[in-house]
Amino acid sequence: MRQTTAPEQASRRLRIALIGGGLVLALLVGIGIYGLLRGPAPTPEPIPNAATATPDSRPNLAPRELPASTTPERFARNVAEGLFAWDTGLGYGSQEYMQAIVDVADRDEAPGLTADLRAYFPDDDAWAELRHYATRQWLTIDTIAVPGSWAGIVADARPGTLPPGATAYTITGTRHRAGVWEGQDVIDSRPVSFTIFGACPDDGGCRLLRLSAVDTPLR
Repeated sequence: MRQTTAPEQASRRLRIALIGGGLVLALLVGIGIYGLLRGPAPTPEPIPNAATATPDSRPNLAPRELPASTTPERFARNVAEGLFAWDTGLGYGSQEYMQAIVDVADRDEAPGLTADLRAYFPDDDAWAELRHYATRQWLTIDTIAVPGSWAGIVADARPGTLPPGATAYTITGTRHRAGVWEGQDVIDSRPVSFTIFGACPDDGGCRLLRLSAVDTPLR
């Protein structure tokens, strides 16, 4: 029987770390279906060296306050980018990244949104494993649009069910993860889709309501 060598074991651990690993968890709560993000095995390819990367090739992934917005689509875009932007090598924890999203939540929906966010971010154990490989993540958005079924949902909703200015935007794009394996920079990319539910009333800024599970968007 062929024995697994140490380099092969390290390679396998990195591949698991870059795609998030773990078991898929799915829970139906309110308007969201929550699951741990898990992708296919990564295909490594060269990425710019950290010492020579330009601002465009290595985005700023420190936790930061999301820009305020009164425009529903712009707000959804800001939330989408914030959901997938983190860097384990900067010394922050996943909770600090999640807090930036919670800060723009509707007060009444904050507890449910917090549950949604746990499906988007690695748990503490996974975060610690990802940190071994200086893993960072970001999102490039391909499309952002109101799902076709949203108008019917609004029309059928009972009075008072949806807050004023309720909106929904389905996002499609590519989730990128990069890290360091045996001294080499590698990157993994996979398509993602999800729906952001928000509220942008005429008399105030937009607030975040809930999130669908990754790859379970409203159509």
